[in-house]
Amino acid sequence: MRFMMIVKATADSEGGVMPSQELVEAMQRYNEELVKAGVLLAADGLHASANAIRISYPEPGSKPKITDGPFTEAKEIIAGYTLIEVKSREEAIEWAMRMPDPHGYGQGEIELRQVFDPADLTQDPETLAKEAALREQLESLKRS
Repeated sequence: MRFMMIVKATADSEGGVMPSQELVEAMQRYNEELVKAGVLLAADGLHASANAIRISYPEPGSKPKITDGPFTEAKEIIAGYTLIEVKSREEAIEWAMRMPDPHGYGQGEIELRQVFDPADLTQDPETLAKEAALREQLESLKRS
């Protein structure tokens, strides 16, 4: 089971305030634990929404709408993420609970969401085979 730990933005992260060295080191230690446990798939912080772009679909069948950042609702914005693969929802919660306060000031908030597996979306064998081939191609590109 794959889970994404979504780190919510704060006014500081949206304002470009960089994390303290202590927080950077704490997050590195946490990521090292995830790696040693063999559950880490990806982990990254995101730039503030000032340079972000939102693409929305306001009308069915119409052209997408582009909106430039910054976006005003910090609590609706993602500041970073960690993607893990674990055996259970409970294990995902345990890992999320171990993450240091992502902003270091008691303002951190993490949303934990399970990632769909292709078989959750369709049972069509042809679609599943295409998805598996695409994932294998992606892995092959990563190795080269």
